[in-house]
Amino acid sequence: MTTLFVLDVPENTAVAEVAGRDPAVTVDHVGPYFRIHSDSDIVIDRRATGCRHAVWYSSVAGLAQSRITQWDKDAMRIERL
Repeated sequence: MTTLFVLDVPENTAVAEVAGRDPAVTVDHVGPYFRIHSDSDIVIDRRATGCRHAVWYSSVAGLAQSRITQWDKDAMRIERL
């Protein structure tokens, strides 16, 4: 399973919300983190989140059995290892 953790703070809420729009993605909580997970790749469009670059590039708190294969001004793509 592809899994991304994002700290649940107001600045990061849009990241979890946009990720959760994909019907293949589930967003829930583990402690103070959003856990964003899917059986397939997770792709999040930065512009859809409305995040400024500083927030975007500091939003990832951790990964589980996954790796970031794209993280630029356009999108973030998380793939399973």
